[in-house]
Amino acid sequence: MKFKTFTLDPFQEEAIQAIEENNSVMVSAPTGSGKTLIADFIIEKHKDDNKRIVYTAPIKALSNQKYKDFCKEYGESKIGLMTGDIVINPQAKILIMTTEIYRNMVVSQDSDIGDIAYVIFDEIHYINDIERGYVWEESIIYSPASVRFLCLSATIPNATEFASWIQAIKKHQVKTVISTKRNVPLEHLFYDEELGITTLEKIREARSIPKYHHVIRGKKGQRVKEPEPNHLNLIKEIGTENLPALFFSFSRRDCQVKAKELAKLNSFSRDPELLQYMNTKLQEVPSEINRLSSTNLLKETLSQGIAFHHAGLLPVIKSIVEDLFGMGKIRVLYTTETFAVGINMPAKTVIFNSLRKYDGYNFRYLNSKEYFQIAGRAGRRGIDIKGTVVSMIYRPTFNYNEVQKITSKDVEPIKSQFKLSINTVLNLINLHLPAEIERILRMSFYSYQQFGENYAKVPTKVLLYRYNSVVKMLGKYGYVEGESLTVKGHFASKIFADEITIGEIFATDFIEKIDEYQILLLVCALAYESRVGHEFKQVFKDEKFQELVQLIRANPYLSKEKKFEEMQFVTTFVYPIHNGKTFFEVLKLSNLLEGDLIRLYSQINDRLGQIRKASTDYKVLNKIGNCRRIVDQALEGIYLV
Repeated sequence: MKFKTFTLDPFQEEAIQAIEENNSVMVSAPTGSGKTLIADFIIEKHKDDNKRIVYTAPIKALSNQKYKDFCKEYGESKIGLMTGDIVINPQAKILIMTTEIYRNMVVSQDSDIGDIAYVIFDEIHYINDIERGYVWEESIIYSPASVRFLCLSATIPNATEFASWIQAIKKHQVKTVISTKRNVPLEHLFYDEELGITTLEKIREARSIPKYHHVIRGKKGQRVKEPEPNHLNLIKEIGTENLPALFFSFSRRDCQVKAKELAKLNSFSRDPELLQYMNTKLQEVPSEINRLSSTNLLKETLSQGIAFHHAGLLPVIKSIVEDLFGMGKIRVLYTTETFAVGINMPAKTVIFNSLRKYDGYNFRYLNSKEYFQIAGRAGRRGIDIKGTVVSMIYRPTFNYNEVQKITSKDVEPIKSQFKLSINTVLNLINLHLPAEIERILRMSFYSYQQFGENYAKVPTKVLLYRYNSVVKMLGKYGYVEGESLTVKGHFASKIFADEITIGEIFATDFIEKIDEYQILLLVCALAYESRVGHEFKQVFKDEKFQELVQLIRANPYLSKEKKFEEMQFVTTFVYPIHNGKTFFEVLKLSNLLEGDLIRLYSQINDRLGQIRKASTDYKVLNKIGNCRRIVDQALEGIYLV
């Protein structure tokens, strides 16, 4: 069977046949095997009817990439984009959005979503994410009965169980399609500073030699640290015949440092057209972008085909790198793991700087799913006969069993991360009767994994424990009365994070006591994620700030909000833009990377948008509109797509 210019693989044909029969489909196949062609078929199938297609992605970068791709394919008039910080053509035939946006819409039964034929969940294995996994689960539970799903994922050992859960709760046929064959096979190798590129077994053998345990001494007898593997030596050993290479590091700073180090060696011939391409693109953006250290560093490295890519960069810089990589102009790209999610940019070789990463809580080994998600970028279909994956190993911390488990096979099943948020409880009360609420709560993947087809027999006491606890708390603060929402409750049901805190500010008389600057401070404090190492060169504790601090201290609920305890730091981001300063002027006041500062302002705008949609008070709406204009003005000329 052929579709467009492609001869389809058996698993693609099997999935398309199920779609023709109006079934949902769970596709589990290795990265780079062509799963997105099935999504393209759905769009092609429905392009001329009155049905809409929703395409959801786990990260904004993938949503933005798909928006560009689909606009080229089908025309801008048919494509919409919703990522929280930006909304384009929301009534479009094909609507691309982050999964959070879709979840929020179906939970609250938003009128913007209607007549949907299929929802495509790209990277559905994100349901395993401890923090965000519930979003995918709730998206499926709350979708209308008429909606069908295409769930795309890298290999999932329990794909059939997941499909059976959807079939059980949605009462329609769900086809499981599994492919384990990669079109371009992977070779998994390892790099040791002494042995070079080798096998895991040879590193284990070398480490077991008794003399290895002797203390290494320098020329004067002093203790010397065991040398760490060097990326420059590794890339030299790989050779130009095994490029392009994606070099994955879990540190943004490390990506830039390594790119600079490689460029200093002058290992590659220079191509002035790459720098010319970048300069041409930068003619369209504010001149300040040309003066950023990250921009100048990329100009230093790019002519040799060396680049870096991470979430701390401006969108235009990331776009330039992605475009050049897609053209085959980049030889070595140092990047964080976001480059491995969904965006179809494979290389001949993938390198891991380490198989350990910091996950926000502690350092840990990757799990097998994370490893194979990234490793799967090696090997270009129709170009390479194999993909090569090389992991750098540091002997003193080397754990053979752990590394062997991670890199031999993807054995990580998906598990439910279901949890009841305040927003979910508010919308359950608002939109459903008590008997329906109990039925909905029984639909979780957690219930199915515990009880299988008997998921309806989950003990009521266990099922409703968290729900009843949240309802009790909502009643205490006046969001629920009896079995109904109060005015405050209706407001908070349209807020998707910090629901009560935002409710206490914007759905009470507290809002009457504060102006736009103070609103921005509060919203920024809620959106800002403090990190060890963040530095602030200037804070602005003016009279308005002090007045706001006193108001917070006098409020029984807001005085307990931990996010307001260090609010003086967010004055660095708000005071300047309230006084007409630009994004680039704010950037000089802290050590936040430019991409992180954009993300913060985008999240402020997202929160303000939720408040605007939730409120019916024209005074509140006027203040929120003024706040958004202040943020938009600061971001003028910086493209968010």
